[in-house]
Amino acid sequence: MGTRPRDTGGISLSTAHVEGAVDLEDAQVKNANGDALDAARLTVGTVLNAGGLTAEGRVRLTGAKVAGWISFIEAKLSNPGGVALGISSCEATQLTLRDAQPVSGDVKMHYASFKVIEAAPQVWPATVRLEGLTYEALTPRLPAADRLVLLQRDADGFVPHSYEQLAASYRRVGDDADARTVQLAEQRRRRVALPWYARLWGYLQDATLGYGFRPTRAGGWLLALLLLGSVAYGMHHPPPAEHGKGPEFNALIYTLDLLLPIINFGQQSAFTPTGVYQWLSYLLIAAGWVLATTVAAGITRTLSRQ
Repeated sequence: MGTRPRDTGGISLSTAHVEGAVDLEDAQVKNANGDALDAARLTVGTVLNAGGLTAEGRVRLTGAKVAGWISFIEAKLSNPGGVALGISSCEATQLTLRDAQPVSGDVKMHYASFKVIEAAPQVWPATVRLEGLTYEALTPRLPAADRLVLLQRDADGFVPHSYEQLAASYRRVGDDADARTVQLAEQRRRRVALPWYARLWGYLQDATLGYGFRPTRAGGWLLALLLLGSVAYGMHHPPPAEHGKGPEFNALIYTLDLLLPIINFGQQSAFTPTGVYQWLSYLLIAAGWVLATTVAAGITRTLSRQ
């Protein structure tokens, strides 16, 4: 099925069933108060080619099913103040907006499903709706930071599913670093809605280990605290708990004993610091527990998403 109308009041393909392809390449349609293209519940056997389409008004593909790809290559979609592209519950192998003009108007993609979505970040408008959108891959390949901007524009607010989909797309191509970046952004976005005490704990997890998605930070914190304790107790040995008993004091092992909540080297119980050094021991013990519980929470969170 092929057509190239120009300056029409709109195109209606609603509920149509086409065994082959639908060709709307370079069509120019205008219906500013309604649907420039109404293809709701359209069924297409191969491809829907709307490359070069210029549409003023809503392009509606709600519930459409296309066996191949949907192309809006070099398209110009405009419906300021309304929905410019409505593809909720749409299914296709690929949706491409390659080299398309930035969409002027909202984009609704609720519960749409594609294997591949091809679009540069600048194509998307200031307002989108992504709840339930599923896909396997995004092209072109871009860093997570470039893709996360779109999730922040969702008119429905924080949508956890959108973050999980984006993280999964990076994991499928073996990009674990960007997947963790997305998961970290999800936790930071979720934190905003939490009570103050939960936000405080969240900030602590973020600063120490990046919610478990930056595990190398734990090594840095442990090394810094180990150095601090070793120097402090190396210069001021705490007195033994019982004179003439216990192991010989070792500042490094003693600090490790304070920091590691499970391992017992026998140093912590054998010596009793006083004054400021006692408070330092409390700090090291508390820091060790915080690091341990944060690492455990991060590992649990990561495994639950595998």
